[in-house]
Amino acid sequence: QVQLVESGGGLVQAGGSLRLSCAASARTFSSHAMGWFRQAPGKEREFVASISRSGSHTAYAASVKGRFTISRDNAKNTVYLQVNSLKPEDTAVYYCAADLTIRPFETPSSWYEYDYWGQGTQVTVSS
Repeated sequence: QVQLVESGGGLVQAGGSLRLSCAASARTFSSHAMGWFRQAPGKEREFVASISRSGSHTAYAASVKGRFTISRDNAKNTVYLQVNSLKPEDTAVYYCAADLTIRPFETPSSWYEYDYWGQGTQVTVSS
């Protein structure tokens, strides 16, 4: 299956920033919508952000809108999540996912819509 390798997680203080990266092995990376999800201790997996296959459309959860930015570089088969103004409640394991979409503008927000998942990277925000 498609392999997704994440990096960029770590420990930061409240108000700090990180840039998460997810490198895909797929030759057809540009035909996949990409998404980021997170799961905090004791909570369900939560949608964070998604981006259409060309990068022309994006979607964000209300809890992160204005603070997080999703982007992609199809030439490098990589999707990014810039996380700014971090809060302790952002602490979670962050997962990237890929979805082979039918329409070029789709930005899926449900976990069951995605076909492939990365291993996750831990983001910890201290107060």
